[in-house]
Amino acid sequence: MKLTRRTLLISGAAIAGASSLNLSMAHAAAHGADTYPTGSGQISVHPVDHATVIFETPGPVIYVDPVGDAATYADYPAPDMILITHEHGDHFNVDTLTALAGQGVPMLVNPAVYEKLPEGLKAQAVQIANGESTEMQGIGIEAIPAYNITEDRLNFHPQGRDNGYVLTIDGLRVYLSGDTEATPEMRALQNIDVAFVCMNLPFTMGIEQAASGVQSFKPAVVYPYHYRNKDKTFSDLEAFAKIVGDDTEVKTGNWYGGADHM
Repeated sequence: MKLTRRTLLISGAAIAGASSLNLSMAHAAAHGADTYPTGSGQISVHPVDHATVIFETPGPVIYVDPVGDAATYADYPAPDMILITHEHGDHFNVDTLTALAGQGVPMLVNPAVYEKLPEGLKAQAVQIANGESTEMQGIGIEAIPAYNITEDRLNFHPQGRDNGYVLTIDGLRVYLSGDTEATPEMRALQNIDVAFVCMNLPFTMGIEQAASGVQSFKPAVVYPYHYRNKDKTFSDLEAFAKIVGDDTEVKTGNWYGGADHM
């Protein structure tokens, strides 16, 4: 599979003993994580469930949209920062955040979620709106608008409320779509190494639209995630991969208890 965006040449000064590395992945021992090299070390990707993903980086451990029983996270490293895309229950849960954030773990959230936080968690949170950018613990973060564009889905994720995120981690650019369709903002993304793109009906988009969005911004690697539909079926990831074609490598993760649905 051809990898665009990165063939990721890294000098020996960046990673000892390596003159060049391409953006292929080796499974880490713990949780079957995929790993990506950067100039200062590796990033490990841990799919947890549905919309929840954990990144171990050479710097902070980043949790995105953690929900559910805190015991689910017992075998993962504790978070150094937490990102929340929006307020729906499969992305945001106050009890989970209270258990995981402890005292002082910073959170980055969209304004609607910020207003729903209890005072104790608000003190640890920074709100970021569509189109804004910031840096947290050395990680560049851009808030990408996430919303529905299909007429009969507009009520699920109204324009202007919810976020996706682009993280720049030691030069590696990671896109997390949150709940969205293939918006102009998604299609206009540039230089994305690793993308996580949702596809579930009727709430976000089907595989055809998701694949079309991916074809527009051409990440090197894409993970389908958030692909359980309202009727409890799963989006057809094999069909999605065929539509995406050869410019982007499609990878699956253990989002739903061991089934990769490919």
